[in-house]
Amino acid sequence: MIKLDGVTKVFTTEDVETHALSGIHLDIKKGEYVTIAGPSGCGKSTLLAILGLLDSPSGGSYTLNNQAVQSLKLSDRARIRNREIGFIFQAFNLIGDLTVYENVELPLTYRGMGSAERKKRVHEALERVGMSHRVKHYPSQLSGGQQQRVAVARALVGSPSILLADEPTGNLDSANGESVMELMTELHRGGATICMVTHDPRYALLAQRTVRLFDGRIVEESVGMAS
Repeated sequence: MIKLDGVTKVFTTEDVETHALSGIHLDIKKGEYVTIAGPSGCGKSTLLAILGLLDSPSGGSYTLNNQAVQSLKLSDRARIRNREIGFIFQAFNLIGDLTVYENVELPLTYRGMGSAERKKRVHEALERVGMSHRVKHYPSQLSGGQQQRVAVARALVGSPSILLADEPTGNLDSANGESVMELMTELHRGGATICMVTHDPRYALLAQRTVRLFDGRIVEESVGMAS
């Protein structure tokens, strides 16, 4: 599903070059659960941004579902982001003046999907994360763990090829963090392809495979409990 071949990322500011990623080779198969781990500043979030088409590599190639990403126009990249990739962020990124239902529905409105189909998908996604009883609530009326479950529903609602999660437990206490990680495991068992950035070694172990980054390079790959 995903193939990175020699991917590099260089940021240039005021004549200073920062090599965020150097020679990344990574394959992720359909239905696989992979975590990306490593210390702060090692390139984890940069790698996830490239995988999610939010950023472009400086060098190397990226193939997603047999399609070369770097040759795509901006409009095509946006369409693929909307249809193929589900994002889960550390800070939830819910819109405060929209209800739970409206937050989850939002990605589908950009597709021009009919209201009946949108309603069906939103209710199915909220059922999967155990939040169907909160459709009329606003984010401010929810706990952090509940907000993240809504964010997961929003990521799932479009039936994406892959879920990309950037520190999804980073803003949660341990109980809510474990609850969200149990949900990720359930989604994987249901067939979801997941790539998750985490700094927590306990959560990294829950995946099938952990890729460890250090100074922008893959230094180790290890097998997790889900393999």
